[in-house]
Amino acid sequence: MGRRSKRIRKIASLVGDHRVYSIEEAIDTLKKCPPVKFDQTVDISIKMGIDPRKSDQQVRGTVSLPNGTGKTLRVLVFAQGSKVQEALDAGAAFAGHDELFDKVKGGWTDFDVVIATPDMMREVGKLGKVLGPRGLMPTPKAGTVTTDVGAAVREISKGKIEFKLDKQAVCNSGVGKISFSKEALVENIRALLQAIARAKPATAKGNYFLSVVLSSTMGPGLEINRQEIPSA
Repeated sequence: MGRRSKRIRKIASLVGDHRVYSIEEAIDTLKKCPPVKFDQTVDISIKMGIDPRKSDQQVRGTVSLPNGTGKTLRVLVFAQGSKVQEALDAGAAFAGHDELFDKVKGGWTDFDVVIATPDMMREVGKLGKVLGPRGLMPTPKAGTVTTDVGAAVREISKGKIEFKLDKQAVCNSGVGKISFSKEALVENIRALLQAIARAKPATAKGNYFLSVVLSSTMGPGLEINRQEIPSA
């Protein structure tokens, strides 16, 4: 307990009074926090000024983080025939159809991303109760329903991520690891913010970005100065 409270006191002294940070300052502060025994993920939480319950105010898309996520993703591909080997050759952890359908239907979710060829979607749709709540259902918009499974697997492995809002109009995403250089993290964060800015619905009114908070797994949440956020 004493060690934990010492760590919290150190973080509190670094953060001080509430203030906003430039992206660079926020990363510097997170890097100065006392280390833990694993390479923490740097996360971004973006509160949007739209109503995600309205079908014309959906914000969803993909972006390739220039420096990757730092995480090895386990990709599952639902496919048949030659597409199974194509997916495995590209680096998919799992690929196939009937046996994998049965495993997932039974509640198995030991994977991070699901890709499916279009001819598999009728069956994949039946797995909605397992995949849906975890945000794992493949969609054409995310590039995870495709005949080019090899390219899709490689893009995801290089750092292609999907962004979307939750019911509270918040977008949460990992943007790298604390071990990344400051420059690499800044590039990743700016790439994500610009992609979300480009995805602004035509019907969105008022402030599109309400707040942006940067944090690490065991670190504080630091609010980013609005001047750092791209205009949408």
